Amino acid sequence: MTSKTPSKDIQLEFRGADQEVAVVRLNRAAKRNALNDGLILALRDLFENLPATVRAAVIHGDGGHFCAGLDLSELQERDAGQGLHHSRMWHAALERVQFGPVPVIAALHGAVVGGGLELASACHIRVADESTFYALPEGSRGIFVGGGGSVRIPKLIGVARMTDMMLTGRVYNAPDGERAGFAQYLVPEGQAFDKALELALRVAQNAPLTNYALMHALPRIAEQPADQGYLTESLMAAIAQSAPEAKQRVRAFLDGKANKVKTV
Repeated sequence: MTSKTPSKDIQLEFRGADQEVAVVRLNRAAKRNALNDGLILALRDLFENLPATVRAAVIHGDGGHFCAGLDLSELQERDAGQGLHHSRMWHAALERVQFGPVPVIAALHGAVVGGGLELASACHIRVADESTFYALPEGSRGIFVGGGGSVRIPKLIGVARMTDMMLTGRVYNAPDGERAGFAQYLVPEGQAFDKALELALRVAQNAPLTNYALMHALPRIAEQPADQGYLTESLMAAIAQSAPEAKQRVRAFLDGKANKVKTV
């Protein structure tokens, strides 16, 4: 099922028996899905207005690439104040991906470069296929990341690796990128979307409050001092287990009606 989107550069459809997964496709293949302000604002609006029935989302790119970064052909000259506000606009938009209503899985292939890597890093799970490569060319272009990359990307790969990428122009291929921490899954070429959708359908079956805790509470707990983190964890655990759905799931497990954990 497709739906009207706020921009021609994005296509939205719904998958799953109950249309519970939103599939968001970047639709600028001729530009290698490079990001312009219109597309960034469309992503913000889309994640602010997802139907209440949606419980997970997948972001992927049309054509041969996930996203080749900022559309430099639309880059405008700005003074320092204008540049500050422009960067903050990107922050607000990508925050709606990371701290929005549902978990988001990125299906990566081809270029995941610059702003495209910033977008991918705002997602909660990243699935890469073997064609994927990662780069941060801002250093060689005389600019700096402005879409939240300096906060999110070091949490995936560390400050030293990001510094190296920006200083030297280093490009990571798919296997090296998985080992570095860019992606949690690596699949054969052409299979990233199918794996991401499989994961999204699984995530959509979780209790919504647990998913919310993993998206909103866990990253904040990880940044808190230990004593504060323990308290936040206790509060979140108490809230999650008090939900009627959580009680039903625990009861089903105790009654032998739920699957036990096992290896694949």
